[in-house]
Amino acid sequence: MHLETRVLVTGGAGFLGSHLCQRLLDSGATVICLDNFFTGTRRNVEALLDDRRFELLRHDVTFPLYVEVDQIFNLACPASPVHYQHDPVQTTKTSVHGAINALGLAKRLRAKILQASTSEVYGDPAIHPQVESYWGNVNPIGPRSCYDEGKRCAETLFFDYRRQHNLRIKVARIFNTYGPRMHPNDGRVVSNFIVQALLGRDITVFGDGSQTRSFCYVDDMIDGLVRLMHSADEVTGPINIGNPHEFTILQLARDVIELTGSRSRIVHRPLPQDDPRQRSPDIAQAQRLLGWKPQTNLKEGLKRTVAYFDTLLGNEEIRPLIKQQGTEA
Repeated sequence: MHLETRVLVTGGAGFLGSHLCQRLLDSGATVICLDNFFTGTRRNVEALLDDRRFELLRHDVTFPLYVEVDQIFNLACPASPVHYQHDPVQTTKTSVHGAINALGLAKRLRAKILQASTSEVYGDPAIHPQVESYWGNVNPIGPRSCYDEGKRCAETLFFDYRRQHNLRIKVARIFNTYGPRMHPNDGRVVSNFIVQALLGRDITVFGDGSQTRSFCYVDDMIDGLVRLMHSADEVTGPINIGNPHEFTILQLARDVIELTGSRSRIVHRPLPQDDPRQRSPDIAQAQRLLGWKPQTNLKEGLKRTVAYFDTLLGNEEIRPLIKQQGTEA
């Protein structure tokens, strides 16, 4: 008799987590969505609550958890500078204690576990594009360090658990991702540009806008994470998952203005400390080991994201909560 796969998604009510929960349910899995709602929202998983195979738990991953599952996706952590710098000590705890608790659970259950790491482990990279063998150029004591070093430590823990306890691990290094259900106040460049354009506010660009980023649409990212989880046990990663096509921040601002028909002006502000000048993944490993590459071009993905935010801003309860702020990529 075939038993349903039981999957735990920490940070499951967040931007990526909610899309992952939907994808897992669509595949026939039973999903336990765990979130403390610091950046995730119940609204993101509202449509899933009536599904008998979906369970929502309010819990902080910095405390131990006891559930019975076959697989764990560890996505819990604020992922934008605005949110992770709000309480940097808690951010480090979430990355490190959260990884320890998730790994301890996986060890007890002999479950397969995937860590959502980040391109931020490369810091302000001295090589371009970034390959997984590159050790990075990270400031260990700067304002972004709570996130960058927290995620680096989490990767260390995952590989030590594999070496010491033979745990089945997967580590994905996620590059800039965008799409519906992004938090409107997360300070990330795509969401902020769209919100500012739709509200007719100035679009704030740090520096001269020549710094580059690569933007991966959320559906492509979720496909990459699922493929990595289902890959052979010897495929541990770290594996870059992102879109290798680079765009300057200034080009992104202009594309958003064009797609929204906005009359917003582009204004420039000083570049934040430790802001990377270039960020683009080498995805050769993802292509070779997972058969994965992004399918959604930036213009199409932006259209879907603009449509989401246009609807969100039409909600009278949400609109007053949109802050006036700058952006960080």
